[in-house]
Amino acid sequence: MNMASQNNRTITNKKNVKKNIALVTGGDSGESVISLQSAKVIKENIDKKKFNVFTILMQGSHWKYIADDGYESIVDKNDFTIVEYGGKVKFDAVFLAIHGTPGEDGKLQGYLDVLGIPYTFSGVVSSSLTFNKDFCQLLAKEFGATIMKAELVKKGEPIDVAAIIEKTGLPCFVKPNNGGSSIGMSKVKESKDLEDAISTAFKEDSEVLVEEYIEGTEVTCGVLQKNNELIALPITEIVSKREFFDYTSKYDPKLADEITPARIPEEMQKKIKSLCVLLFRKFNLKGVSRFDFIIKDNVPYFLEVNTIPGLSAASIVPKQAGAMGISLEDLFSILIENIL
Repeated sequence: MNMASQNNRTITNKKNVKKNIALVTGGDSGESVISLQSAKVIKENIDKKKFNVFTILMQGSHWKYIADDGYESIVDKNDFTIVEYGGKVKFDAVFLAIHGTPGEDGKLQGYLDVLGIPYTFSGVVSSSLTFNKDFCQLLAKEFGATIMKAELVKKGEPIDVAAIIEKTGLPCFVKPNNGGSSIGMSKVKESKDLEDAISTAFKEDSEVLVEEYIEGTEVTCGVLQKNNELIALPITEIVSKREFFDYTSKYDPKLADEITPARIPEEMQKKIKSLCVLLFRKFNLKGVSRFDFIIKDNVPYFLEVNTIPGLSAASIVPKQAGAMGISLEDLFSILIENIL
């Protein structure tokens, strides 16, 4: 980008025709790769007539702006601004494209709240509570959802294998309590394998959730906020060709079938959509979120909510929106215009 093009961006912004949007990606978890994929899709499909987009890569305490031509600039954390070719750039809003910490757990939102910069997706309290699977499930139960039997294990505490299995049964799932994309998750069929599975999950988090295994139909449903309206997106049925819908299955289309709309009775679709909208409101979520369930004996068991769902080409929410005729450009515009 030359100086003339930068001047055009600045002048356009002063005329309030375009808004400067910081597209924040990267992060400090195993989901950073997915975050980069989401950011690439957002950058390619965002409405350039409405928004100037600046990609900000966050890795630990190192935050930098990366221009399309390779120019880089360190982010000034005092006011979340950058310098581009000698000119200071302030942001009208932030598009969060970080899955996992610090984007999905509320840490980054707290920083942006202090500076008064609006951002897509949910706020500090909602993000931190829902990122913690144990808290999220217990709250969802209070709000009327059905949840599975589970036991929380904390690093450094003794592990009572017999007591855990007595509660959850076998097989069971072992997963990091704070995390996503099924990273560090295991399906345990024999009691002798439980401690190893917990150790694997501890590599991702200091808390591990052991859940009972429920065999049923796995479905997921997005809820999109458009101004003050909440839209339940078409439900997707997930049929994994592996032991379960793990990290590899989620991002390799050959290993799982994602069927939209889900092959479930219309009455069950209505029930799940209604529950998702209720949970969206109760958790005070913003933007778009995706709710995961297992259906068994005509009962949807709530698993978790993703408050910054994947927005890459292989991700579910963009496909659900597309099934309703909402293009990627429209989806991203809705999320930004919600907060401007």
